[in-house]
Amino acid sequence: MAALAAEGVLESDGWDQDELSEMKGLLQRAERRMRKLDPAGKHTMKATNSYRLPKLIPGPIAQPYTTSNDGIARADRTRLVNDKDRQITARQVEDLVKVKERIKKELPTAGPGWFDMPRTRLSSELKSDMKLLKLRNVLDPHRHYRSDNIRALAPEFSQIGQIIEGPTEYYSSRLPNKERKRTLVGEILANEKYTGRFKKKYNEIQASKTSGKRAYYKKLKEKRSGGIRKL
Repeated sequence: MAALAAEGVLESDGWDQDELSEMKGLLQRAERRMRKLDPAGKHTMKATNSYRLPKLIPGPIAQPYTTSNDGIARADRTRLVNDKDRQITARQVEDLVKVKERIKKELPTAGPGWFDMPRTRLSSELKSDMKLLKLRNVLDPHRHYRSDNIRALAPEFSQIGQIIEGPTEYYSSRLPNKERKRTLVGEILANEKYTGRFKKKYNEIQASKTSGKRAYYKKLKEKRSGGIRKL
């Protein structure tokens, strides 16, 4: 069978008669040699043999994620993300500058670089003291301070302390405990009893405001005439 098939192939390729006869002789000798080696034909392939392939088990077929409704494709959101991933909340992207400001506001102290100074807690007494510090130019006309351009009433972190006299200072130069006050406003009001500067300044302002009015000229006439004479 193999020799006949080979002869048909050679004739179809256009070989010569001499070449064909020589090739036919070679094929016949090869076929006889094969039959001698395998007389029972155990190793020859038979066309009638059939091979069975194993059955494939596809299992459950996945349903598509999209459905078509009136020519419009719609995705099933419940199937796009599983329940485990759905519980994971997405991370919100924030501005780094705002995050730093929020963290700074939440900090209880200014940090070790500023000796762990606590955050300022504005009380009524501290507010009055801070206002007085901003108006310190009015307290003493002989002292000049640098202008304060800070709009905030109090700093973000601050701490109030008490000055303790050193051992080299004499007791006579120290302020007695009876005259010491708990706040700056108390000290200035107590000092006003001895100086009377605020009262004097108030009278000067009132005199300038009432200048040119009837009461001003009336007092001016009384000063010129030496006061009101009583009969």
